Amino acid sequence: MKSLTDQLAADDIPARTLLGLGPRDEDVGKLRQLQLAPLRNKGKLRLSMGIALALVAGCTMAVRLPLAIAGGWALATMIFALWSHHRFRTLPFGDPRLAGLAEHRQCNRHAIYGAILWGVSFWLPGVAPPLDHVLSMWTIALLVMLMLAMVAHSIPMACILFIAPVSLSAAVALVRAGAPQLAGIALIAGLLLCVFCVRFAQTHIRFRRAEETLHEKTETVSLLLREFEETSADWLWQTDNARRLVHVSPRLAFALGANAEALEGTPLLQALSGDAWETGNFPKALHAMAERMKRRESFSNLTVPVTIGGKPRWWELSASPRLDEGGKFLGFRGVGSDVTEQHATAEQIARMARFDNLTGLPNRLSLNEDLARALTHALEAKSRCAMLMIDLDRFKAVNDTLGHPVGDKLLAQVAARLKGILDRGMTCGRLGGDEFAVILHNVPSATAAEDLAKRIIVAISRPYVVDNHQLFVGASIGFAIGPQDGATVETLTRNADLALYKSKDRGGNVAAGYVASLHAQAEERRVMEQELRGALERGEFELHYQPVVTATDGTLNGFEALIRWRNQKLGNVSPGRFIPLAEDARLISPIGEWVLRTACHEAMKWPSNLKVAINVSADQLTDPNFASVVVSALAQSGLPPQRLEIEVTESVFLRDGGGAAQLLDQLIGLGIRLSLDDFGTGYSSLGYLRKTQFSTIKVDRSFVVGAAKGSIESIAIIRAVVALADSLGMSTTAEGAETELEVETIRAMGCSNIQGYYYGRPMPAADVLTLFNRPASLAIAAA
Repeated sequence: MKSLTDQLAADDIPARTLLGLGPRDEDVGKLRQLQLAPLRNKGKLRLSMGIALALVAGCTMAVRLPLAIAGGWALATMIFALWSHHRFRTLPFGDPRLAGLAEHRQCNRHAIYGAILWGVSFWLPGVAPPLDHVLSMWTIALLVMLMLAMVAHSIPMACILFIAPVSLSAAVALVRAGAPQLAGIALIAGLLLCVFCVRFAQTHIRFRRAEETLHEKTETVSLLLREFEETSADWLWQTDNARRLVHVSPRLAFALGANAEALEGTPLLQALSGDAWETGNFPKALHAMAERMKRRESFSNLTVPVTIGGKPRWWELSASPRLDEGGKFLGFRGVGSDVTEQHATAEQIARMARFDNLTGLPNRLSLNEDLARALTHALEAKSRCAMLMIDLDRFKAVNDTLGHPVGDKLLAQVAARLKGILDRGMTCGRLGGDEFAVILHNVPSATAAEDLAKRIIVAISRPYVVDNHQLFVGASIGFAIGPQDGATVETLTRNADLALYKSKDRGGNVAAGYVASLHAQAEERRVMEQELRGALERGEFELHYQPVVTATDGTLNGFEALIRWRNQKLGNVSPGRFIPLAEDARLISPIGEWVLRTACHEAMKWPSNLKVAINVSADQLTDPNFASVVVSALAQSGLPPQRLEIEVTESVFLRDGGGAAQLLDQLIGLGIRLSLDDFGTGYSSLGYLRKTQFSTIKVDRSFVVGAAKGSIESIAIIRAVVALADSLGMSTTAEGAETELEVETIRAMGCSNIQGYYYGRPMPAADVLTLFNRPASLAIAAA
């Protein structure tokens, strides 16, 4: 069986224990004191309510009974109330030093005495009392019982000893008065009141026990605080009502670098501020702490700068005001700790979150915040701000050829140049990768933003030296003016990005401002990309083939496969529009594979001496599966490798660090021919021709047109290319020949092959087959 102590701890006091009917326990006195405590200081209330209800009952009975009987009962009841008050007035209710058993029994006895008096009141008219008398007395008695239940509910036995006899007496009187139904109600009311008292008593004990537990925990916390002061690396501190240090502990004195006796009575702010106390130039955090202490407010984990021995430190302080029992303010008591190292770490983390580690420039988060401030000021002052987005040209080639460490050093030099250009009111940051941004506050006009962009391009385009490498990069810049081009950070950033796309579409190394039409272009691009993703499944692509002939006699020797796209929404879309989009959307590999397989399949229907040339992008050559795709296409179609020619541009070598060259060597090893397209128009280097065994060099149409017009530069370039190709055992193909003059000029310069409208436009596969029904030279001339 549980002891009473266990029951108290578990908040599980049985009713029989509360009523005093359970077995005796050594802790029963503690329970009785918990029950008696609520009666303290309620004697006058009980007395006044008892006399008042006795008078009311006496006056009520005087209407029907002789005055002597009614007055005698009322007088006796009031004398009992006075006597009971006198007996209880000196009792030590709730004194934890006493057992409380005698007081508990006395409460029970007085409850019985009162029950006798009020129970008799129903029978004063006789053994058959009238109903109206009984009802009147029952009403008043019910008020007495309710008053007792509210005042003395913590002593349920006393309440039951009063309520039960009075309710029973009233019920019998009601039966004698001819109202048995009302008698039942009286009994039920009495029973409910008794149950209420028991349940309320149990609740009272639970609350009192909770209060005691809280008090015990408070004392435990005090002990732990004392132990904390003695053993912890932190320290406790305390002030008086004038915010002067009191009871200075040795640990606090050590932390302040002074003697405990010397610190006693020193203002806390003076102890923390050091030399700043004389000047009054306190840090903002110390001012905030002083204001909270002045308002007597609690504070927690407040980080403040302090000066100890002339050196700055950071402390974390928490404190609460101290009050005496009367609520008088005594001062503050708190805890402190030195968090200098943690503060330095937090500052470093905060800086890392807002600044780019590589360049030291603000990152995207900081730039967005600065742009928000610039826009807010521009809206309020009715001025302008601007955002410039900068993307480095040819940077990927540096990363791919020389490695990321060299690329990182190059980015750091670019950042240094950007910082050197900027003036007051400008913020430069790195968005990520090779993208930078500049925020301009109070920019006078779009022209000023464009002029700055041009200066940035000139500065960035100057050569760099990194690890003994001379490097060249350019910059594409797009800018938008706020708030006219966007009143929010998101809108202005998006529009500057659209302008950047415009700059890159122009070939890079230029600056472009935002215009409203860019939205339409962006939407067109989005729709085109969406349609492009399903074009293969819908069968919207078609290959056209343009003839390539021998320059000397015009004999057909092959075709170049050129892709065409016919879409239901967009109509005929030129390759110049959708091929770059397919590369950006990473769709070029599946499209290129379809072109390869389709062209090989169609070429098998041609005479065996004719080749088919296919353009391959840099993205395809970086795909490790490309070689296996080529082998698969040749195997499935049955086309001999010697009849397949792969055309690549010089950009392949700029975008790849050697992987593309190795892949091309594998294709050459299979017997596939290799052609270098657009030679001389990009970043031409003889090193490409030395490293890779090209079969053909293609001369761009721009040189063909220039040579036909007598351009000395174009003529010199074509002759140089022809001579170079001859010396390396390569053939040359001149592209874009449209007139007889252009054809004759090319022949005169010694080009091996000619391709252009003069000999035939790109034609569907079915039209190609019709050419083979006639002699090749005549067929091509007719085309």
